[in-house]
Amino acid sequence: MSEPTRDAALDPHRRPLTDIALTAQALKNSGGAERYTRDVIAGLHRLGLRPTLFAREIDRALPEAAWIDAQPLNVRWAPRKLRNLAFDWRLKQRLKRHRPACVFSINHSTHADVALCGGTHPGSLEAAGRAPRRSDAWQIELERRVYTRARSIVAHSQLMSRELQRFYQVPAARIDVLYPPVDTERFRPLDAAARAAVRRQLGVPDDRVMFVFSSTSHERKGYALLEAFFSRTTLPVCLVVAGRPVPKTSDTIRYAGYSKEIEKLFAAADFTVVASAYEPFGLVGVESVMCGTPLVIAENVGSAETVTGAAKIAFSRQSEGSFERAIEQAVERVESGLARIAAPRDSLVYDPSVDAHVAALYEVFTRG
Repeated sequence: MSEPTRDAALDPHRRPLTDIALTAQALKNSGGAERYTRDVIAGLHRLGLRPTLFAREIDRALPEAAWIDAQPLNVRWAPRKLRNLAFDWRLKQRLKRHRPACVFSINHSTHADVALCGGTHPGSLEAAGRAPRRSDAWQIELERRVYTRARSIVAHSQLMSRELQRFYQVPAARIDVLYPPVDTERFRPLDAAARAAVRRQLGVPDDRVMFVFSSTSHERKGYALLEAFFSRTTLPVCLVVAGRPVPKTSDTIRYAGYSKEIEKLFAAADFTVVASAYEPFGLVGVESVMCGTPLVIAENVGSAETVTGAAKIAFSRQSEGSFERAIEQAVERVESGLARIAAPRDSLVYDPSVDAHVAALYEVFTRG
């Protein structure tokens, strides 16, 4: 799909997309949905478009804040578990003043023309094996209304498309699967000398195969599975954990702290491990591939569907011994010199750039 130009975006014969609104939890310097919000704003800015942003929190020091019409909606007065509902109510009142031509909800809004699905609450509960509580029921009902009312839904993976159809009976014709973008300038390979320097800083011996694991939620991300294996293996390996602290370290498990340069860890590693129990997409997978580093990845992770060929070794969390076999295969590849990804983009089924993603969003917004 070609990128729409500024002239195309302002074409008077098309839907007036100078009047776009985004809804989000926050515009701030963080990962996940906050990073995605910044990417969408930046992509629209490069198209010559200035969206309105309705959000709970807006950091006006960020460059993206100058590219929007900021509309903060304070819902701190509401109980924490009711703030999504409070936000939707406040948005309804604000939209009475002016209804934009297209409202794209990055968080959950029943007033969206186009709604993002980056995960479903029933899917998360099912993966955790947890029965819904009252607050879960509120969230599920909100999601149901969002996905029922929006004319189009952008799903961040085929996995999410299937969950939308399964849990909320959304027709497939109303779903567009658009994989999320990454910063392709930041996530790129390092040369051999730079990789070796990072490994030395981490204290990883030259004769060890280095696996990196990035997590701020160890239970959901599957750290217990990794710890059980790496704490007892006799293979020449070293697991480097970035993010949340680990209970204990050892000769085969190192803790790298909260890294502001995670791209260097990905590029220095031999493999990145993605082992989540529930992961609607898992941008870490694509970020790692863009750094030239292949994956050991659970089949249930959304981003596994975007990585092809030798760039991944997939395993099943449901099959006993599958993870162990995947690690053994990864070690064999490194020892044979066949692990590095020579052409990262050729190992992905989509263009991961921000501008390509926003161009695809633009087409959904204008479909009307």
